[in-house]
Amino acid sequence: MRSLAELGTLIEREGSDKAALAHAGELLQLGEEVLANWVAAKKKAPTFAEREGFRLLALHRQGAKSAPSFNACRETCRELAYHYNLILLDPNHPDTEKRLILMRHLTRHLYYFVSGKMQNEQLGEFCCSSRPLRLNDAS
Repeated sequence: MRSLAELGTLIEREGSDKAALAHAGELLQLGEEVLANWVAAKKKAPTFAEREGFRLLALHRQGAKSAPSFNACRETCRELAYHYNLILLDPNHPDTEKRLILMRHLTRHLYYFVSGKMQNEQLGEFCCSSRPLRLNDAS
C-alpha cells in the first residue's frame, strides 16, 4: 500500500495521457488507497470486499465503523463511484473530460479529509449528520 504522501502527489498531478476509462479507474483506485490507509491506521486489515459494486464504498463502511464522524466523506465516495460509472457507460461522452476533472477533485477532497482526520480525530464531527447536532434538534 502506498503512503498518504505518495497518494497526495499522484492525486495532485495534472491530467493523464491514459484513455478516459483507464484514468477514471486510476482515480477510483487512488480513492480506495486513501481509505485503505485510514483503515490500516485504525489497526485493521483493509477489506477487498465490495459494496454496491465498489471496494471504495466497502472501505468507507469499514472505516466508519470505528469512527462515526468518518461518515462526513460518505457522499464524496458515492460521487466518485457515480462519476466512474458515467465514464464507464460512455467514455466518449462530450462531458467525459469534465467528469474526470470532477473525479480528481473528489479524490483530492477524500485525500484531504482522511489526511486531516489522521491529524485530528474530531474532524467531521460537526457536519449535518453529526449525532450531537441531531440530539440538540430533538430537545
